[in-house]
Amino acid sequence: MEYDYLIVGTGLFGAVFAHEMKKAGKSCLCIDKRDHIGGNIYTQEQNGIQVHKYGAHIFHTSDRRIWEYVNQFAEFNHYINSPVAVYRDELYNLPFNMNTFSRMWNIRTPREAQEIIERQRTECHVDNPRNLEEQALSLVGRDVYEKLVKGYTQKQWGKSCTELPAFIIKRLPVRFTYDNNYFTDPWQGIPEGGYTAVIEKLLEGVPVRLGVSYEDFVKREHAKVPGHMGSGCGKKADVIFDKVLYTGMIDAFFDYRLGALEWRSLRFEEEYLPDCDNYQGNAVVNYTELAVPYTRIIEHKHFTFGTGKGTVITREYPAQWDRGEEPYYPVNDERNNALYERYRDLAKQEKNVLFGGRLGQYCYYDMDKVIAAALDMAARELG
Repeated sequence: MEYDYLIVGTGLFGAVFAHEMKKAGKSCLCIDKRDHIGGNIYTQEQNGIQVHKYGAHIFHTSDRRIWEYVNQFAEFNHYINSPVAVYRDELYNLPFNMNTFSRMWNIRTPREAQEIIERQRTECHVDNPRNLEEQALSLVGRDVYEKLVKGYTQKQWGKSCTELPAFIIKRLPVRFTYDNNYFTDPWQGIPEGGYTAVIEKLLEGVPVRLGVSYEDFVKREHAKVPGHMGSGCGKKADVIFDKVLYTGMIDAFFDYRLGALEWRSLRFEEEYLPDCDNYQGNAVVNYTELAVPYTRIIEHKHFTFGTGKGTVITREYPAQWDRGEEPYYPVNDERNNALYERYRDLAKQEKNVLFGGRLGQYCYYDMDKVIAAALDMAARELG
């Protein structure tokens, strides 16, 4: 059998690319090591609730082209992301805004908040931040940092804020208005029917094989990609592709020959509460105190304004990443970025293999940026 493209991974990047290639008359085969399509945006209906199985995903964009594109595949509701944060027995609105500052300092005017933050920033005496703690103090002062940044960040990255590089938080959103909308993009929402339905429509008419990794597929199917020395296993090829789009980990593709790139992982603890209709009153509640082991609790029904009986909650625990674990957040420090550039040089030698997405390009992508990057790659391929 012959195909124009083997697409490794059925997440958003791979699905958009596959859709565009099929639309242009190219033949594609998709494979995924998981037992479902959709990658990390996979949603599953449970007890009438669309559950985000790999953490909260709220679509938002300022790019009209991307908004119009994604609306071909779903109707979006008018969900507005307005998380809250719990610190001990205190509750704060996010992002940092006048509701946050009013609760923290018992004030009500922007001028009062600005004066307090400026005074605390000055008292910290940080001119050239050397680490994340100093960077945060120079941006928002002592109170906001201690209550809402420090513990959450240390949990997320598994290191003290004094050990983390300053660039991780180049900025912290601070607004002197009573506005709890986390994003400033003009278009925002959750797809009706969940994200999996979007991926299904993108992959309509494209053959998909689940539960098989790229390595196992190449060995089992004797797949051959012209110019790629690792394919075919030295035998006559049963399946031939002109090109591969690889959306897995770039270092894994090269069998970690230069060393492993560093990631942070997550562990999800899901619970169905049949006798509770409303557990926390909000879709996302962050827990910023270091003593609480999870970073947030997601109550999925609130993404779609659900009113049905029962609720599903998910506690999200940051975790150390080891080979074999699921990678979520790239650790884009100087060492890892330099290592990625070396892998990128190797990738350039693979003339018939494309690398895309969060794992293939070792970067954190918002969903709209994933779609834009996939569309751009497809356009380049189609010339």
